[in-house]
Amino acid sequence: MIVLPMSVLLSLGHGYSARALARLLIAEGWRVIGTTRSATKAKAFRAEGVEPLLWPGDIAPALAEATHILASAAPDGLGDPFLRDTADIARSKATWVGYLSTTGVYGDHHGGWVDEDTPLTPASDRGRQRVLAENQWRATGLPVHIFRLAGIYGPGRGPFEKVRDGTARRIIKPGQVFGRIHVDDIAQVLRASIRQPNPGAAYNVCDDNPCPPEEVLSYAARLLGLPEPPAVDFDTAEMTEMARSFYGESKRTRNDRIRTELGVTLLYPDYPAGLQALLAKETASAAAPLSGPSRQG
Repeated sequence: MIVLPMSVLLSLGHGYSARALARLLIAEGWRVIGTTRSATKAKAFRAEGVEPLLWPGDIAPALAEATHILASAAPDGLGDPFLRDTADIARSKATWVGYLSTTGVYGDHHGGWVDEDTPLTPASDRGRQRVLAENQWRATGLPVHIFRLAGIYGPGRGPFEKVRDGTARRIIKPGQVFGRIHVDDIAQVLRASIRQPNPGAAYNVCDDNPCPPEEVLSYAARLLGLPEPPAVDFDTAEMTEMARSFYGESKRTRNDRIRTELGVTLLYPDYPAGLQALLAKETASAAAPLSGPSRQG
């Protein structure tokens, strides 16, 4: 009997999207190692079946075991922190490497369409840092795949809480459109790429419905049966510099490649489908403790 070696994912900067992928892979018998700076997060990882690895620290043993690597740590002005601080990465024998980037690398296209062949002209420091990190990963010579993610939402990360607590505001900037993607769809795109590797490829990971951000908040309020959040003009809105920078870019991002090359059918092709599913899951979770058999004293 031939015993195949276990697939091992080393997740560098094991965050929200990587945790969704880990749930899929662990269910298939993978071993997943995830780095974190936090002992509290390390405990949570362990409960999810992920082997935590504190970083900064020695990750060379994990690199030696990894058959696959996913990098999702935020870059800085010098690029990717793991590549900067861990020389051994370029000598990895991993057969698949994924880097989670952002559609912000395309910059502002005034609401026009972009695809993976569109020149990278980032308009923000955040976008420029991602372009730098993409290039650094490509320069390693490893079998790198780039995933440019739109705005991420999912369980625990969506518009419902802000609408419920009254802090949501509909920022109105004419012509502004954003793309978004449910975290479960990110996970399935990554898994599809692992199964069908194409080193050097870049993929836009977004749904089919780029739209004005205020539209999403209005829909979330309707789902909850709550008043529509107040409208605020972009020019006079009080916002952090980072939040304001998101409004400096407007584009519609094509996702054809994840369909044609990876065969992905999105679970949530637009925000109504995604938000409805999130609310249904919340409702089911809230009702779960009451659904068991009653006990009498």
